[in-house]
Amino acid sequence: MFCGDYVQGTIFPAPNFNPVLDAELLGGALQGFGCDKDLLIDILTQRCNTQRLLIAEAYLGAFSRDLVGDLKENLSNHFKDVMVGLMYPPPSYDAHELWHAMKGAGTDENCLIDILASRTNGEIFQMREAYYLQYSRDLQEDIYSETSGHFRDMLVSLVQGTREEGYTDPATATQDAMVLWEACQQRTGEHKTLLQLMLCNKSYQQLCLVFQEFQNISGQDIVDAINECYDGYFRELLVATVLCIRDKPAYFAYRLYSAIHDFGFHNKTVIRILIARSEIDLMTIRKRYKERYGKSLFHDIKNFASGHYEKALLAICAGDADDY
Repeated sequence: MFCGDYVQGTIFPAPNFNPVLDAELLGGALQGFGCDKDLLIDILTQRCNTQRLLIAEAYLGAFSRDLVGDLKENLSNHFKDVMVGLMYPPPSYDAHELWHAMKGAGTDENCLIDILASRTNGEIFQMREAYYLQYSRDLQEDIYSETSGHFRDMLVSLVQGTREEGYTDPATATQDAMVLWEACQQRTGEHKTLLQLMLCNKSYQQLCLVFQEFQNISGQDIVDAINECYDGYFRELLVATVLCIRDKPAYFAYRLYSAIHDFGFHNKTVIRILIARSEIDLMTIRKRYKERYGKSLFHDIKNFASGHYEKALLAICAGDADDY
């Protein structure tokens, strides 16, 4: 995939969907003696997000109880994080993840990078709205107060959601590539600003042309140039943005691989990516993962996770025995 091929998720709307029946089954699973976790997985991972929200509505109607509250009460640890995460509408889930990445003592910079480098204008707009509704705070202000330097400036640019869409101008691509090349050579504050503004505001299609021209001018791939010239979280955010522009599923395959192998199964990252991408491009991410790393995502999750947590992740991943 180079700059926007067809992508596919792993979770689709269930046919013959009956929210009232699902709600009753969930009620039995959650309110009976002992909790039928297998049934929770079978229902919630096999319905799309819109359907899950309709089930929650039917559940409230049938039992006068909050489904998310009951899930939180009956489940624990990472399994709880997965099942509760599935119940958020996508913008609310992003907002929830960003809030938790910034509140408390430290900031989870990688979570900010993963979300803000990869979301479309529309997704960013809805996420900002959800953030304000859920936490009565402004996402941009929180990012501003929790981060610093050029890393902060670029996050603030991304959260504007003002990227041009679908626009290309081959005539200016060479000029833009020269600006990028200079920014990698000079590294002044002004050049860093030019670099991040270009990466945050030009369309994906235009930037693909620019990266090609950059290669022609410098004889170097833009990612290698950024890695040589910059450091810290600013560098990581620049690289993530470039990778997402080129091939978003490949970026997430890389993030999953490093979350599983470099961080000894970084649960939060794995859960967040699987849930957030499940209806967008997770099937394509699985394909990229297998192509790049030789083993399937299904195989690696099976190796590192266990119990109902493993079962839930594999159900979202929608792998099968052939994938093992």
